[in-house]
Amino acid sequence: MTLHSPICTTCGVGYPPSAVPPASCAICADERQYVNADGQKWTTLAELRQEHTTDWRELEPGLIGIGAWPTIAIGQRALFIPQPTGGVMWDCTPLVTDDAVDRIKAQGGLRAMAISHPHFHATMVDWSEALGGVPIFIHEDDRDGVMRPDKAIAFWSGATLDLGQGVTLIRCGGHFDGSAVLHWAAGAGGRGALFTGDTIMVGPDPRWMSFMRSYPNLIPLPERTVRNIVGAVTPYAFDRLYGAWWDRVCSEDGKARLVRSMERYVAAIT
Repeated sequence: MTLHSPICTTCGVGYPPSAVPPASCAICADERQYVNADGQKWTTLAELRQEHTTDWRELEPGLIGIGAWPTIAIGQRALFIPQPTGGVMWDCTPLVTDDAVDRIKAQGGLRAMAISHPHFHATMVDWSEALGGVPIFIHEDDRDGVMRPDKAIAFWSGATLDLGQGVTLIRCGGHFDGSAVLHWAAGAGGRGALFTGDTIMVGPDPRWMSFMRSYPNLIPLPERTVRNIVGAVTPYAFDRLYGAWWDRVCSEDGKARLVRSMERYVAAIT
């Protein structure tokens, strides 16, 4: 882990080691995000480790959520599926602690990390290094969103990527060109689960989902794009959707609710 590399306090994305941080965060300068009203500010992993602790929760059998307390930046949590030959970590948080790393290793370690889109790149390189150089799978359409290049990053292409043991990445596009979700066939007691990041946003009322180019700046997506997002995931069996935050989980009837959400969205914008 690189404890003193700059991390944007607004989005939580880490940058390469440098004595002087960048003048601005390219992720936040994009129209999908925003620069803090107080101006660009930076922190480091060393500082975060002094002020935050790992929030580790079992969400269902075979699935663990990993976040930070107090929350950091956007406030997302990661999802970890322990599996016999090494598990999979979906998205990540800026905070990397020895406690979290030790717990992951005790559950068999990781064979892969996968990130939904650039807003959740966080300190992915530090996570990878701490866990032995785990490959980080990012869709090649989001290559420009990688602020800290590293040999561990593996760009994938096409519509899907099979990570084995019932775990599949699905490119949906929309929020970012390479925005992806993860399908876990064994999730929800074998009925299947989708980990959606905010490619598909599970709402505060988790019976409903929505879709945006920018959530903070309220920029919607066109009908065709939204239909393509839903069309990319409907061939897969799933009953549950996990968004990127602790309380954003549609626990049942997920596929039907997603289709109804798409229809409601299309009706609203047309």
